[in-house]
Amino acid sequence: MQVPRRVYGGMRRLWVMPARQAACSCEQLRLTAEGDPVRISVCHCFACQRRTGSAFGVQARFPVENVRVEGRYREYVRISDAGEGRTFSFCPECGATVFWSSEDQPELIAVAVGAFADPAFPQPRVSVWEIGIEPEPFRAAGATWWLAELAPDAVSVDRVHAVIRDGPAAHP
Repeated sequence: MQVPRRVYGGMRRLWVMPARQAACSCEQLRLTAEGDPVRISVCHCFACQRRTGSAFGVQARFPVENVRVEGRYREYVRISDAGEGRTFSFCPECGATVFWSSEDQPELIAVAVGAFADPAFPQPRVSVWEIGIEPEPFRAAGATWWLAELAPDAVSVDRVHAVIRDGPAAHP
């Protein structure tokens, strides 16, 4: 585990960077990421939509030296919409994609944020390939938006997360 050092006003402060655990659905393939991600993003490209079965993919990128992988995995290589190779690593048992790397950023490992199963995981700050966004993808005609039922006056993602975590009664 890394222990970074920073100097503030002549005083040295030490702290331990957090370790985050990610896993596939059957938990055979596990990953430990040390420290904070260098980037958390949402991708709306059609390949991410196909990979996740959702309207977007969410990933956190970590320096490769801060990531430890345990368990068996298989790889699938595809060319991104930007023309770079992406190597996706998935569990051979349950099929869940846990992490991937790209030719254009070999120093980073991208991890599927859902694999962390952590509602307190930091929010994405970057959104890419928005050409793939469908208008209001979660509000199909006649559908009920479940978050609106939980927190009808929610004004932030943090509030919605709090309502999900604590229940609607705790946040009137």
